[in-house]
Amino acid sequence: MTQPRDALSFPPSNRSFLEPHLPQNEPTSDLPFTTLTFATSLDSSLALAPGTRTVLSGPQSKAMTHYLRSRHDAILIGVGTAVADNPGLNCRIEGVGGYGGSGLTGQPRPIVVDPRARWEFTETSKILELVHEGKGRAPYIMISAQTSPSPEKRELLERYGGKFIPLELTTTVSGGSEIDWGVLLRRLREEGLQSVMIEGGGTIINSLLGPDSAPLVDSVIVTIAPTWLGQGGVVVSPPRRMDGSGHPIAASRLTGVQWYPFGEDVVLCGRISV
Repeated sequence: MTQPRDALSFPPSNRSFLEPHLPQNEPTSDLPFTTLTFATSLDSSLALAPGTRTVLSGPQSKAMTHYLRSRHDAILIGVGTAVADNPGLNCRIEGVGGYGGSGLTGQPRPIVVDPRARWEFTETSKILELVHEGKGRAPYIMISAQTSPSPEKRELLERYGGKFIPLELTTTVSGGSEIDWGVLLRRLREEGLQSVMIEGGGTIINSLLGPDSAPLVDSVIVTIAPTWLGQGGVVVSPPRRMDGSGHPIAASRLTGVQWYPFGEDVVLCGRISV
């Protein structure tokens, strides 16, 4: 079978360092194995500005990201990323389904966190075009239980094999609402998804690095690009924590850290210290 022109190669010699940081067996709890992964600049920025698509990773790191997708049952992003990037959220590694493999083997299930169902996807959205071409799966969209998508939007999503999944939001001390990551991840596990790879964007990453959610993350894989994006970007910087005396302390820290040069980038792997 002829490989699609956009297929990516990631040889076995490049994979061994990732293995200790990836899902190995079926989870023994009611939570999926959860990997947090993203690309950042030297000044911890994900993008030049909110809603601006910014390329940071080099070609080797990009292929690595697609390989990571092949090793997870699901790939999760927030609605802001879906709106800004029109992403495909599939895996383009040679040998997976749609790229030389059979069926959809190796293709992750896209998950979009969209509490108010504001993502206006259409049949020409990249993610659904890939479903039509047999190169990806339709998304599951996590919405607030109080949100009612239009019948047209629901019918389109279900026709491609996706669905809306309602969740109860938790109320914050300020009276707002937010996703409970434990509830969301358990719901994905109930859907038969044994591992999930969380790619962003900034709001989701910073939320997961907070003290309440960090224990839910099993592995962190960060690609660091040799560039400064400058002030005003979307920054990975979780809320500051305080100790019992009211003094500021580090928001979060990794343990079991390994660093791997990868092309011009550096890949950092570790676990959140909790």
